[in-house]
Amino acid sequence: MTAAGSFPAAQLWIVDLDGVIWLTGEPIGDVSSAITALRSHGRRVVFATNNSAPTTEELRARLERIGIDAPAEDLATSAAAAASLLSPGRPVRVLAGAGVLEALEARGVKAADHGAVDAAVVGWSRAFDFDTLSDIAAAARASGRLIGTNQDPTHPTPDGLVPGSGALLAAVATASGVVPEIAGKPHQPMADLMMDRFGFHAGDPSVVVVGDQPGTDGALAVRLSVPFGLVDSGVTPAGADNFEQPVTVRAPDFVTLVARSLA
Repeated sequence: MTAAGSFPAAQLWIVDLDGVIWLTGEPIGDVSSAITALRSHGRRVVFATNNSAPTTEELRARLERIGIDAPAEDLATSAAAAASLLSPGRPVRVLAGAGVLEALEARGVKAADHGAVDAAVVGWSRAFDFDTLSDIAAAARASGRLIGTNQDPTHPTPDGLVPGSGALLAAVATASGVVPEIAGKPHQPMADLMMDRFGFHAGDPSVVVVGDQPGTDGALAVRLSVPFGLVDSGVTPAGADNFEQPVTVRAPDFVTLVARSLA
């Protein structure tokens, strides 16, 4: 059941990036003014993304380019959630972008190109071919552990959907025979990271999650026992209305949702 409406009482807005704030860096409407309006009304706006490829500074620079200021402590990524599952000082094999490498380094985990490893880590990467698939699958098989930053099958762009981290992870899981551990939304490692970083607890009535995918953002809201705002500007088409996860409020885009909530 989906519903129009708003979140007038929400004090902490946890907002997805891809499909909500932007499409490959291009803002979806005047999102900068919407966030400024929320903040001017005393609301805190933070960001949680399953996109593991960019570094924290790259994400901050992209936000700044469209007029949004976000300190590092207001960002939670699936890369950081994946790193939290690994033991400092131990080697892993990695098929992922710079964001994962940054998170592993911050955790004290070594990305190793050869030799025995504790786990294989898969995130979003354009460097995906038969040789990389063979190598990362062998590492997962030998270590018995496969960690995926997320299992999103697609990634929204202005030209439509492209394969996401989940598509790569599925290939590695199939080739290795290892069942993956998923770090990002809607799984517990990401929930734990967000509660710790953003300073709230499950069931907090002042928190709302906003995203474009009921299966990830909506399921995360269920895990956190907080309301979910679905926007139709990303992966989920406007006509879709058959979701397993409850949708508290629905809007065509983030700007509209904010305007309703502050009216």
